[in-house]
This record gives sequence, structure tokens and C-alpha cells, in this order.
Amino acid sequence: MKEEKVILVVDDEPINIVVLSDLLKTQYRVLVATNGEQALLRAHSDPKPDLILLDIMMPGMSGLEVCQALKEDPETQEIPIIFVSAMSEEMDETHGLATGAIDYITKPISPAIVSARVKNHLELQAARKKLKQQNELLEEKVQQRTQEVQVTRDISIMALASLAETRDNETGAHILRTQRYVKALALELRKNQKYKDQLSDETIDLLFKSAPLHDIGKVGIPDSILLKPGKLTDEEFTVMKTHAELGSDALLRAEEGSDDQDSSFLRYAREIAQCHHEKWDGSGYPAGLTGEAIPLSGRLMAVADVYDALISKRVYKPAFDHDKASGILKEGRGNHFDPDVIDAYIMIEDQFRQIATDFKD
Repeated sequence: MKEEKVILVVDDEPINIVVLSDLLKTQYRVLVATNGEQALLRAHSDPKPDLILLDIMMPGMSGLEVCQALKEDPETQEIPIIFVSAMSEEMDETHGLATGAIDYITKPISPAIVSARVKNHLELQAARKKLKQQNELLEEKVQQRTQEVQVTRDISIMALASLAETRDNETGAHILRTQRYVKALALELRKNQKYKDQLSDETIDLLFKSAPLHDIGKVGIPDSILLKPGKLTDEEFTVMKTHAELGSDALLRAEEGSDDQDSSFLRYAREIAQCHHEKWDGSGYPAGLTGEAIPLSGRLMAVADVYDALISKRVYKPAFDHDKASGILKEGRGNHFDPDVIDAYIMIEDQFRQIATDFKD
């Protein structure tokens, strides 16, 4: 059964209400109001009117005031309003339309014109509602698809990171710790006005998600070097250092195949892989970058990675306690590490200690 449309007729003259009601009642359900206050109550009735025919000159609230009130109310602002008025000057019509009405009919009315205008605007309103519903459905599907892509991305990251783990002596807990150090540093550094715009919630999430790929390039390092149970020779260390560029090159190729190169997590993953061994004073590798020429993502990862290496046991060193590791980081302020990042670390070093405890090997 076709849904019956509801028309609200608002006029202080009984004869006008009778004329309009008789004209419309054969096709629509008609509600009536004789003043502005009644009109506002009827507009919020159940069911709400699908369209309102509104007189302008009424005692108390004028039609213009009623229209403005309806358009300011989220519950009624979508209801189309047609002014039906004896005020026939062009400026009257212009003023009426400026308040939010969709049409203006002058009295005395032409029944054929009123019927046609009502029919056309109801059809337009129905089309707008249908389009809105379709857009909402489409947006929901896009959100679902986006969520699926993000889940796939996150799984891919962890799979790639796990691949690197299988060839290294480091554990999966190292990945869990370092990505949390990076997030904690970024959240604290964002309090510095200098970095507020660089570290949005989205960016920090991307840094957190891409941090596990910082050592992905180690899959290209020979086992004889990567798994050597002792200190590396200078030549071996030169080969080991190439893991930064190997990881960066692999992620760059993936990034070039991405449709979203401006905000893709691959860009942050590439920066982190390439630059987490750069040093503030230019003595790092692979490019010897200095200061802010090092991407912020790499400067954050450098602190996270070194701290975790210091508190972890290696074949060439015992695990340091938090205080000793923290002291080394602070000594590196301004030479190894970005001073601002170290200052952020100092504010949250207890968080680092807790993360290390929560995700210990």
C-alpha cells in the first residue's frame, strides 16, 4: 500500500484553510493550524508533515518566523515549506525564499498551480530522501571496505615483520615494545607546539602500525653475518648496515604501487626503515643525514630502537637496566638523538619502563 503523504496547511483565515484542504484532501492527509504556535506543534506531530503550506501574515508569530524556527530545528529543517501569501511584491517573495522556503505562491490561489507545485515538491523531496539513503548505504559500504583494507594492511605488516624476525636473534617482543615506545614518544612530543600539526591522531596511528617494519631489510643480510654469535668485523658491519637501504628500497617499490602515496603507512614504514640509524649530528647511516633532514618518524624510531637494544641481552653484551639505558639516551641528546625527542622521552621514561615490563622477552 502506497504511503499517504501528509500536508500541513497553516493560515489564520478559515476560508483559506477550507479551500486548500478541499483541494488537497483527495490525494493527501491534511493537517491544519491557525497560528504559528500551532504550526510548530503540528510540525513535530507523528507522523510529521511531508510538506507545509504556510501563510505569512498571521497574528502572533508570522509565517516568516515560523519558517525560520522550523529551519533551525534539526527535527524539522528538512520539511519543504511553500509560502502561500497575499503579499505579492517581488521583495516579499525574495524575503520568503531567503528564510528557507522552497517556493512562493500568491493569493488568490490557482488550484491547478497549487496542486502541481505540491506534487512536484513532494516528488523532489522523495528523490532527495532516496538519494540520501543511497549515499548513507554507500558510505557504510565504503567504511566496511576501508576497515577490511586496514585489517589486511595490519596483518600484512605483522607478517612481514615476523618474516624478518625468523632470520634474526631478536624476538617478537622487540617489535611490540618498539612500536609502543614510538607511539608514547609521539603522543608526548605532540604537546610541543612545533610538532602539533605533524602528529595528528592518524599520523601517530600510522607510525604505530608501520614501526614493526623498521628492520625488514635484514631479510637480505647473509646468515653468516646476521646470526654471527659474536661481534662483527668492520667489513661485516658494513654489510649489516645495508639492511636500512634494503628495507627502504623494498618499501619504496611497494609505495610506488600504492594509490595513496601522500598518507600511506608505506611512506612512514620506508622512512623508519631507512632512517632509524641516522644520527642528529650526521654520524649515522646510511645517508649521514643531520638534524631535521632526518624524517621525524626516523628520529622517533631511533630512540625507541636504541633503548630496546640497551635493555635487551645480546651475544656481545648483557641487558642493561632502565637507569643505565636511560642515562645513555640522555647523553646522546643533541649528538645521536633529536633533543626534542629526548626531552619528550624524559617526560615519559616511566612509560618506557612499564612497556618493557609488560612486553618483556
